Amino acid sequence: MSTVAVTRLVEAPVSAVWRAFTDLPSRCDRLSTVVAVELLTRGSFGAGTVWRETRTMADGGEITEEFRVHECVAGERFVVTSPGIGAEYRMTYTFVPVIEGRHRGGTMVTVVQDGTPTAPAGRFLALVFGGLAARTVEGALRRDLDDLAAAA
Repeated sequence: MSTVAVTRLVEAPVSAVWRAFTDLPSRCDRLSTVVAVELLTRGSFGAGTVWRETRTMADGGEITEEFRVHECVAGERFVVTSPGIGAEYRMTYTFVPVIEGRHRGGTMVTVVQDGTPTAPAGRFLALVFGGLAARTVEGALRRDLDDLAAAA
């Protein structure tokens, strides 16, 4: 298993940050690499919500992945899972209000992505490209956090 964690301060209250992160129909407008979002369930964001997202990759290609909200505590955290090619991914987002100091009123957002290979090819690729893959994932997570912070 490989784990990548990224934390970012967002100069907005938790409620605004939560809305920016969980407004799935607006992801195309808010995330610079997302080109399409297809909601597969109805209702408000929460455990059981499923959507498909198409993103552009660094090489100019596109990839479509399906995401499912596995756990959700509104305003505090949510966990999203995604079956990948040769691996399963789990992303945990946490939102902590900043209550002291010069950033009081802001929100510390942390996303932790765990990847677990599910096929021999996935295990081999993780072994060979582990460090490079982790840096690529970290860069993508940082870009998403920056984009969503700007939206909040």
